[in-house]
Amino acid sequence: MGDRWRVEVDRSLCVGSGMCVLTAPGGFALDTARQSHPTASESDADGKVLDAAEGCPVEAITITLAHSGETVFPPED
Repeated sequence: MGDRWRVEVDRSLCVGSGMCVLTAPGGFALDTARQSHPTASESDADGKVLDAAEGCPVEAITITLAHSGETVFPPED
């Protein structure tokens, strides 16, 4: 069984660029205020979701392992 991720978007940082939706259309959606949100609070590990987090222009997306809370993205310094 693969890793499960918890994906969150910091709505105070999100500028609604839509890059996450374009990169991982099944993982993110924009609401009527053009704010991003994950389509599920927890999901299987997905390279497209990671690509979306890495490509977010304001680094508003965080990914953690669902079972432990360990950070997947952004990398810890």
